[in-house]
Amino acid sequence: MKIGFIGLGKLGLPIAEEVSKTFEVTGYDIRHIESEILKVSSDFKDVVTGKDIIFVAVQTPHDERYGGQKPSSHLEAKDFKYENVLLCLKEIQNYRSGKEEVVLISTVLPGTIRSKLSEVLPDLVYNPFLIAMGTEVWDFLNPEMVIIGTRNGDRAERLLDFYEQLLKTEIYRAEGTWEEAESIKVFYNTFISFKISLVNMIQDVSQNLGHMNVDVVTKALASSKMRLISEAYMKAGMGDGGPCHPRDNIALSFLSEKLELGYDLFGSISQSREGQAKNLAVTIKSYGQRVCILGKSYKPHTSLVDGSYSVLLQNYLEDMGAEVTFYDPKTGDNLMPESKVDVYLISFHESWVEDFEFQKGSIVVDPWRKFKPREGIEVVSYGNTRE
Repeated sequence: MKIGFIGLGKLGLPIAEEVSKTFEVTGYDIRHIESEILKVSSDFKDVVTGKDIIFVAVQTPHDERYGGQKPSSHLEAKDFKYENVLLCLKEIQNYRSGKEEVVLISTVLPGTIRSKLSEVLPDLVYNPFLIAMGTEVWDFLNPEMVIIGTRNGDRAERLLDFYEQLLKTEIYRAEGTWEEAESIKVFYNTFISFKISLVNMIQDVSQNLGHMNVDVVTKALASSKMRLISEAYMKAGMGDGGPCHPRDNIALSFLSEKLELGYDLFGSISQSREGQAKNLAVTIKSYGQRVCILGKSYKPHTSLVDGSYSVLLQNYLEDMGAEVTFYDPKTGDNLMPESKVDVYLISFHESWVEDFEFQKGSIVVDPWRKFKPREGIEVVSYGNTRE
């Protein structure tokens, strides 16, 4: 397998050198790069012609003010810059035969490939690496996953073969559309940022409140393998509810202000929860005026409605002019026989949901993407917009 590697910067060079130990690799960079391991060409054509896979590791920089070394949260939010990637892809098109698999590594915002880059290279494959500076090679050879995105989520067989020969171990393959792969990459990084922000907020609380060692708290949280450090709550659906979590977020927002931390992480969480409920309500209302929510309690197998996300949705829907009813055997809410329904929302899945008699011609919105289609009704899997 012959490999071309475009972009030999802090990330590209060590990875290209490592790959060259297994495959025949030709590297290229606009700067003069020397390597005792890697063949580096000064001719762009050399890195494209006759190659099986061409990796593109060209930078997608931000304005230098957004590097993180100076305050920037007060500045206008900006996307990455894609000019260098676009120029590189156009140059590749000048020399490729069409048989090469062109693979982009560079970080891009979700939606970028389809809206900006695919016009130049319609068959582009997205394969961002999850590696950190200083441990580039180890991270590359020991990845948590291999992320691969294509236009319609089709398999990139040649790239998969590349990894099978290189890594020689079974690695989780996250394969999907361009948008799914783009999202995995950036949300992986920001998930880390969120965890760091959370533990450092606990540190600030410890410092300002007194009588408290942050390490005692974070060690206890890190040992919670059932819900916190696990797959729990990693299935998108209805928002956080119940008699505790929403109130706790509001109370911590109050504590942030009281201790003068200078930021409000949990106020943002509360705003996100309500904004997500409003977005879902807008979608539901777009399918009809008369809405029935299946499940009124805040979670399955209980009659408690304290902090119920379904009731929160009811508020938004009624503000939009919708007529809202509930059906939930646990809370005693029964849909009257004469009630006409345009759209149903499945707030959670219990056995009675599968047995429920939906009115013919109605629409079922399922934010859990589990409900099986039935004759005479349309199912909308909220959160799945694949064609």
